[in-house]
Amino acid sequence: MMSCRAAWCYPAGMAGQEARPPGGVADMTGLARTLVIACLSIAGTAAAQEAAAQEADLARGEYLARIMDCGGCHTRGVLVGRPDPDLYLAGSDVGFHLPGLGYFYPPNLTPDPESGLGNWSDEDIIRAVREGVRPDGRMLAPVMPWGSYSVLTDEDARALAAFLRSLPPREFPDEPVPVADGDEPEAPYLEIVMPQN
Repeated sequence: MMSCRAAWCYPAGMAGQEARPPGGVADMTGLARTLVIACLSIAGTAAAQEAAAQEADLARGEYLARIMDCGGCHTRGVLVGRPDPDLYLAGSDVGFHLPGLGYFYPPNLTPDPESGLGNWSDEDIIRAVREGVRPDGRMLAPVMPWGSYSVLTDEDARALAAFLRSLPPREFPDEPVPVADGDEPEAPYLEIVMPQN
């Protein structure tokens, strides 16, 4: 009489012993070998499906970054007609002057921990894109169209955050900082003209 436990079969008198084949894979019964192969196959399939899902999220995030024109402001050289593809989304050294508010420079969106989003969580990135609020509580400049991005679905917002995290980190050691209106900006800027009646 045989007893089966934990996918291994052995004589009934050994039922209380550790459930493992005596001689490794070579001594496994046909059923046990089939179960091991099936488990490995399922695990491999699950890993492949997970990798494919992550690849799809990154592709979706890249698509969103392009149609949202993140590179139109956050890539060095774009605002002066000379975009640097090696610094895609690594921040701009040309900013915007918003009369009454100040001078603002599009920041580094790569995962660099010093000058980029490297220390931001996915939730921090999503909140900034959708609500215009940085992790430190400061509001983003109105030139950032977060109001338009507030309708991003959760899935799209996560895909965008995943894409930004996938970029190669780029340092921006001389990144210009925002300056209050009336103070002297340290870098070039475009003047935003307010509508007049």
